[in-house]
Amino acid sequence: MDISIIIGGEAGAGVMRSGYILARALVRGGLSVFGTNDYPSLIRGGHNAYMIHASDKRIHAHRENFDIVVALNAETITRYVDQLTENAAIIYDPKDRSYAEKLSDKALLVEIPMMDIVKEEKAKPVMMNSVAIGAAAGLTEYDYEILKSSILDSFPKPEVGEINARLAKRGYDIALEEYSSKFKIKVAPLEKDGKQIYLTGNEAVALGAMQAGMKFYAAYPMTPASPILHFLALHGPKYGIVVVQPESEIAAINMVIGAAYAGVRAMTATSGGGFSLMTEALGLAAMSETPIVVAIAQRVGPSTGMPTYTAQTDLMFVLNASQGEFPRFVIAPGDVKECFYRTIEAFNLAEKFQVPAIILIDKYLAESHMSTEIFDTSNIKIDRGELITGEYKGKEYRRYEVTETGVSPRAIPSTRNAIVKANSSEHTEYGYASSNALNAVKMQEKRFRKLKYMIMEMDKLNPAIYYGDPQAELVLIGWGSIKCPVLDALEILKSMDISVGFLHFIYLSPFPVKYALKYLKDRKIMLVENTYTGQLANLLKMHTGLTVDYKVLRYDGRPINPSQIVEKVFEVIR
Repeated sequence: MDISIIIGGEAGAGVMRSGYILARALVRGGLSVFGTNDYPSLIRGGHNAYMIHASDKRIHAHRENFDIVVALNAETITRYVDQLTENAAIIYDPKDRSYAEKLSDKALLVEIPMMDIVKEEKAKPVMMNSVAIGAAAGLTEYDYEILKSSILDSFPKPEVGEINARLAKRGYDIALEEYSSKFKIKVAPLEKDGKQIYLTGNEAVALGAMQAGMKFYAAYPMTPASPILHFLALHGPKYGIVVVQPESEIAAINMVIGAAYAGVRAMTATSGGGFSLMTEALGLAAMSETPIVVAIAQRVGPSTGMPTYTAQTDLMFVLNASQGEFPRFVIAPGDVKECFYRTIEAFNLAEKFQVPAIILIDKYLAESHMSTEIFDTSNIKIDRGELITGEYKGKEYRRYEVTETGVSPRAIPSTRNAIVKANSSEHTEYGYASSNALNAVKMQEKRFRKLKYMIMEMDKLNPAIYYGDPQAELVLIGWGSIKCPVLDALEILKSMDISVGFLHFIYLSPFPVKYALKYLKDRKIMLVENTYTGQLANLLKMHTGLTVDYKVLRYDGRPINPSQIVEKVFEVIR
């Protein structure tokens, strides 16, 4: 079983909420579910959509064609005409009949009197979305009780949940009795041990930060990173986390540096424009060797670009951000599970090596929901590196003591017998500003001495992961959220007896050279990336000398879908 559903309507119609409720009901039935949204950057108005892909097999991305279109307005009926599957259905209200009738040769027309039902139940007009998702469940003969549980758990007031459940049942019954026999796809819950969770990349990053022991978070709202702030503001204080929305991104990162200097784990998050403002302070963290974590959720640029659409165009910017040279970690998770665990890694690595750690995601991963097993926290370890607590027992304390690894003992203010002097200017081992040439060489070499050990540590953490046929002549490469459509493309190709491989880069700084050479040398390489220039290809060549042979690039703000990748592979192997 595999089904793709889109719910569409005008802003304010509860499109995202109702889509999430239906998707979560499918998750509760044990199905693998991926949900993503589409909305314009408008304060009011515009068309919103929530896309659901569900299957009884493991899936990782959305599908670009739809088996069911749930239309909360007339625009939705006509907007997706070219994306209907062969046996699609359109669920609509009689007020939009004139639009739907034009498509009678393209889809099963499922007419549900949504507005009449809402009036009969004396409910608010926006609640027609509950009638609609009930109809979608009825059309596929999905278990209503599971949908009901998802609805009831979505509203704090029980009476509101009950009326929405009742409305959904009305839509469910009509679709089941009058239309389900004409619709081919049936969705049934699976019998599985254990429970799944359904969350976004943003939520997984926030949970990872909480699990890592973060105690201070400061951020200025910027789409698509704002949900991290919202999540932590709601849940953080219960776990002793201070959450602050300051006046700007500049203030946010400087507050985070101050909190980390004081000894707590601290993080900020933003998008490309906000990170542009943070770059000078990133250099402050690097020069003062203050361990901070920055999450960046990319969107389309330059400038304001398209704030609510996705891109991977900030890669080279993030790798080189701020003036001067200094080592940093740049980690790009590929799904919600990696967002959780790799965020914890970022905190450990930042403190262990006293460098900035950047988590690089994009709008597609940040705001898409994915079902996954409950995170296992039993083996998570917190590594705070050379942190000194309580009392310093050595000779006169040197915050920037030159060591074999480049990592100095790190005391925090109030540590007994240690005066902690941090400095944004070049400095001596004691933290005093210095422009002495010999000292400048010594301190720069000290900071870069860390890089050898950073690479050694990174290599223990699976910085790049290979999927598919280990002997494949053609290997796809990508980073971050590209993992989602590529893994689904691999399954499609496998069903056609076409063998390819996929090397997913998670660490981009330091670059996992050994992994790249191991899996890509003497192979044909195809890059898959949401950019115009193919930035990973340039990075790969710079570090390994390897050249990409083919590219699948997209730069219209929409995520690459599995079929695009399959088509390109067909083109290459012909």
